[in-house]
Amino acid sequence: MASASAATFTVGTATSLSHRGSSLPQSKSFGVRLNSQNHLKSFCGLKATSSVRCESELSFSGKEMSAALRASFASKAQKENRNIQYSLQPQATFKVAVLGAAGGIGQPLSLLIKMSPLISDLHLYDIANVKGVAADLSHCNTPSRVKDFTGASELASCLKGVDVVVIPAGVPRKPGMTRDDLFNINASIVRDLVTAVADNCPGAFIHIISNPVNSTVPIAAEVLKQKGVYDPSKLFGVTTLDVVRANTFVAQKKNLKLIDVDVPVIGGHAGITILPLLSKTRPSVNFSDEEIEQLTVRIQNAGTEVVEAKAGAGSATLSMAYAAARFVESSLRALDGDADVYESAFVQSNLTDLPFFASRVKLGRNGVETLIPSDLQGLTEYEQKALEALKPELNASIEKGIAFAQKQAIAA
Repeated sequence: MASASAATFTVGTATSLSHRGSSLPQSKSFGVRLNSQNHLKSFCGLKATSSVRCESELSFSGKEMSAALRASFASKAQKENRNIQYSLQPQATFKVAVLGAAGGIGQPLSLLIKMSPLISDLHLYDIANVKGVAADLSHCNTPSRVKDFTGASELASCLKGVDVVVIPAGVPRKPGMTRDDLFNINASIVRDLVTAVADNCPGAFIHIISNPVNSTVPIAAEVLKQKGVYDPSKLFGVTTLDVVRANTFVAQKKNLKLIDVDVPVIGGHAGITILPLLSKTRPSVNFSDEEIEQLTVRIQNAGTEVVEAKAGAGSATLSMAYAAARFVESSLRALDGDADVYESAFVQSNLTDLPFFASRVKLGRNGVETLIPSDLQGLTEYEQKALEALKPELNASIEKGIAFAQKQAIAA
């Protein structure tokens, strides 16, 4: 009998630095050698191969996310191979629901998360036009089964047994509109959808995308409290887009390799409440005062930049979908037991005197395991002043959301 050939799977993994350093994940490379009779499936090429080198830069999730995903499985394989052969294959076991799946963010978001090897069922909900989206996505040869749900009468069925709920539903920004202009419409939408989540999958991770996030997350929290199922560790405002933009703009400005750049962003998810901490950029880089001002303002107003460029035809749908898909993938890795998952999110927080705050967090099977305070330490004078300046506006948005939810509860 001919000897079995070996397949090599080379990936990167995310590991945290020691407590003396930053909590930012760092990457390292290692190899896993497997007998070729085991199935090795790479979702870089979306097909099974016996030998593959999967470069994490090719994944929409980015270097840390995709590398750590594969590393988590590789780590399991290494442990199991001590006694038995192990098939290095992600198990599609999680159910994800996208509420607002037929919209400008919902469609590309659904496509991107359909690519995840961890999802067994993808439930798409909207008030109209979702059947075609589901039919289209169902033709993609990735593991998850796609089901469509239309209208309030089918919302409960959509949410039964779901592990992660993503809410991009609502009206988009148009030229001249602020996030506050969206409040009256989107606040009611988020209230109703989160009410259904509380009734049908109260233990799910809830990802809020609907703007204004600074208000809709507190609304969601109040609804869950009223239902008696609030778990602050499982409610997230998705602010990943602010980090994605900061990384992109800094890399362009400083001619850096984008995949290596990481800029912490704290605060909220609108205007001056978005605070990129340029002094903490990795790799370390120097900025002039003028560059700091220009980059900060651009990151804060990046959403408006897209709205104006689309001239009334939409808002930042594609970049938001990309960022939200990255956050979904991180959540799924955490649920699957990956011990090194870090993301930025707008969550209930005690890092400042505000009840909700965006910062880097460590994710685990039960949601937020740890808030990472190191990014708020050692701020420059510019950053400290900006932090104090954003607090009143962010607090007003939070209180506006809480007041809305409490008023609705009294009226009911």
